Amino acid sequence: MDQHTLDLPLYEALAGRITALVDDGVLRPGMRTASVRTFAAQHGVSLTTALQAYRLLEDRGVLEARPKSGFYVTHRPHRQRALPTASQPPQRATPVAVSNPVFSVLAYAGDPSYAPLGCALPSAGLLAAERLDRHLARCARVHGRAYNVYANPHGDAELRAQISARGLRLGHAVSPDGILITNGCTEALNIALSVTCKPGDTVAIESPTYFGLLQVLEARGLRALELPTDPASGIDVASLDKALGMRRVAACLLASSFNNPLGTRTDDARKAAIIRVLTRHGVPLIEDDIYGDISFGDDRPRPFAAIGPKADIILCSSFSKTIAPGYRIGWLAANRRHDEILAAKFALSLSGAALPQKAMADFLKSGGYDAHLRRIRKLFADNIDRMRRTVDRSFPKETRMTDPKGGFVLWLELPPEFDADALYTRAIRERICFVPGGLFTATSAYRNCLRLSCSHDWDARIERSVERLGELAHELLA
Repeated sequence: MDQHTLDLPLYEALAGRITALVDDGVLRPGMRTASVRTFAAQHGVSLTTALQAYRLLEDRGVLEARPKSGFYVTHRPHRQRALPTASQPPQRATPVAVSNPVFSVLAYAGDPSYAPLGCALPSAGLLAAERLDRHLARCARVHGRAYNVYANPHGDAELRAQISARGLRLGHAVSPDGILITNGCTEALNIALSVTCKPGDTVAIESPTYFGLLQVLEARGLRALELPTDPASGIDVASLDKALGMRRVAACLLASSFNNPLGTRTDDARKAAIIRVLTRHGVPLIEDDIYGDISFGDDRPRPFAAIGPKADIILCSSFSKTIAPGYRIGWLAANRRHDEILAAKFALSLSGAALPQKAMADFLKSGGYDAHLRRIRKLFADNIDRMRRTVDRSFPKETRMTDPKGGFVLWLELPPEFDADALYTRAIRERICFVPGGLFTATSAYRNCLRLSCSHDWDARIERSVERLGELAHELLA
């Protein structure tokens, strides 16, 4: 115990010990602490002193008192790490070649024997798959014969109506006829790129960006123009304007909210500025809104399409991150290019599976989706908080990390000399999977970065795996 602690009143010194346990993650948000009587006995102090310590912790926001239940650890902010630096990618269009290393990582990410820090896919038990399965079983029993057909290429009419109604809440007025049901968000993005680009064209993207988007660009023979991106606010609008003035760009592909891997939330003013720049240069926007419903705040971010309803925008999303990834139900909404989009869908997959779409429509009509979202938002927010606390106490002090306000991924930036690929190699030997930063770019950047997924139930195995990554990172830097 240092001299400063010895000079404090006893109750304040005891409060400091509890605060240290919370900061170090020993006492976690939501945990019940020892009763005042037990705490007094453990530390050999009077009940009055113990109660003074707990009241001080309550005043500081470390603990909260619950009537007839006791004291609990609050979801208080932990020690703040610096955010990763804003990216500065080279201002040139780059061929994309990420598929081979991505497939290698995904092979480990999908193996349950590896700690699940790699794949940004929630475990089935956290989502609403069981409820959706019950709707599917009922639909099969009651409507099975009627839905055992090729579906309308547009998709189930009731499902499109439900998606349209949810869009109206955000100010996105799109009719059910303007919505196309797709096989996941990936098909939606492929269709959007097919009607805006041809092989060899350039697409402007965030940097870093989700490696799945890079794979889509690679498969379509497109080049990537990576834009400077700030982890707190999004792409640099002036850089976008300058880039579009220097070269032909066929489309701009951006995340609406909580981009993967940065978790960035771009505010409405910046979104409006981006739309103005794209409109002036005649460049269509393809937006990926797959994480929009997983917002930790009181409000769900509005997509670009709601802010610029007359602009040339194609919105792509799905229920894979919130309800059931195995159902592969996504959608696309656009106010232009309707005939081209429908033809592209027909050529790509003709139509989606009819019965799962009917089950999803029934699930949304039942009114359970919003309650489900409230539950998983809290769960993912808690996971992010626990992951950040564990990184904070385990990784080298120079480590920077994002502070996402939605989604379930965390981006870490270590010193420039750090080799995330070397960390990955060592981690795989110990059956820990994460994604090295180099997969989130078409350039040679982010070799000192990594992404951690927070999409599974937090448990001792995950915590220990993150701690072990921190130990390995210390060794590599040493």
